[in-house]
Amino acid sequence: MQAKDIMTREIITVSPTMKIRSLAMTLIKNQISGAPVAGKNGKIVGVVSEADIVAKKGKDVKAIMSKKIISVGEDTAVEEIARLMTAQKIKRVPVMRGDDVVGIVSRADIVSAIARGEHVAIHTPVYDL
Repeated sequence: MQAKDIMTREIITVSPTMKIRSLAMTLIKNQISGAPVAGKNGKIVGVVSEADIVAKKGKDVKAIMSKKIISVGEDTAVEEIARLMTAQKIKRVPVMRGDDVVGIVSRADIVSAIARGEHVAIHTPVYDL
């Protein structure tokens, strides 16, 4: 099983200039815990999450977002994504095709695949994700 099999394809991105209150409302409205941050050209420049809102100070997304982008390709094995999430202590990864974001895989996507009975050979305990 690969990223393309479980990724969420309707990606909600946010702008670096978005105010924190608007970010919080976007996350709540869409029932998501984080989102890729896209610059004016549509290129991903960071990732922001609920944890960033709670733990960091700033007026806008660019002040609190994580600038280190850890992403995967569409053909990345789900097991590798789980290992990456655990090792990097992250909860979501953008799925890229070249410079374009085509999806996002979160812990919830992996857990959903397991719940559906799809074969995911995770050697890392799921509760560590």
